[in-house]
Amino acid sequence: MPGPLVVDITVLRDRALIVEYDDGAVCEFPLPELRAACPCAECRGKRERGESLEPLSGRSGELRIDSAELTGAWGLSITWNDGHATGIYPWDSLRRWYDGATDAIAVEE
Repeated sequence: MPGPLVVDITVLRDRALIVEYDDGAVCEFPLPELRAACPCAECRGKRERGESLEPLSGRSGELRIDSAELTGAWGLSITWNDGHATGIYPWDSLRRWYDGATDAIAVEE
């Protein structure tokens, strides 16, 4: 059974991604945590090896979303100011992460 549908997206380029679902949930994702949870294969591999996601490390105050695009109806592609742009954040994974499944984003592509 499909989960809640996204009804609104707010990108605060220097602070957070806010996603509102049709069940009334408003989920805010601070940029450092969102970037650190990038679901792409490269970032996931680095996390699994215990490596930092350079050049992110130590620069959270400067982290910014340069652009964001819908990827079909199922997610959001983000281009970060550190040059990274390969992760797609699926709406259902973001919701599971918000609801407490801390690895919901990191385990999917």
